[in-house]
Amino acid sequence: MILDNIRTIGKEMNFVLEKIGEAEVNNLIDDILKANKIVGCGAGRVGMATKAFIMRLGHLGKTAYFLGDATVPAIGAGDLCLVASGSGETKTIADLVEIAKKNWARIALVTGNPESRMGKLADTIVQIKAPSKTKSIDGFASIQPMTTLNEQCLGIFFDAVVLGLMEKMNETHETMWARHSNLE
Repeated sequence: MILDNIRTIGKEMNFVLEKIGEAEVNNLIDDILKANKIVGCGAGRVGMATKAFIMRLGHLGKTAYFLGDATVPAIGAGDLCLVASGSGETKTIADLVEIAKKNWARIALVTGNPESRMGKLADTIVQIKAPSKTKSIDGFASIQPMTTLNEQCLGIFFDAVVLGLMEKMNETHETMWARHSNLE
């Protein structure tokens, strides 16, 4: 039973991830490379996946923070607010995106809903079309509860972006490990 579930989850993730636009991802990578500093945000499990990505950006040598950390500095022109929101409508996150935009930061949004409130403010959008139990995509509905599939895909997507950044930045496992915390 568990192996059947694992296979099904893998097939679902492939269904979603294969629909991501390469041009959208290249725009996101360009935004990350050009940013003076990056502040990431997202709520719930989406926020957890985003926070893990922000950590990897730090390992790549980028100046990156996750909203809520005590050391998050002011954001402004030349900076990137990197946001993930399946709906693009989460009020608390959308309000923060508005503040970042008013302070001249670029907005990069990873979402399933480009026409959302956040989508209207975003400079760069990567769409992840993940179905949920209540919303099908192309006639496909996930067997997983709530927005689990979106959150899984987001984590894998961000890991794939890290590989692209590593190549563009000439980073290796060794150079990244050198930036990893040694207070362990």
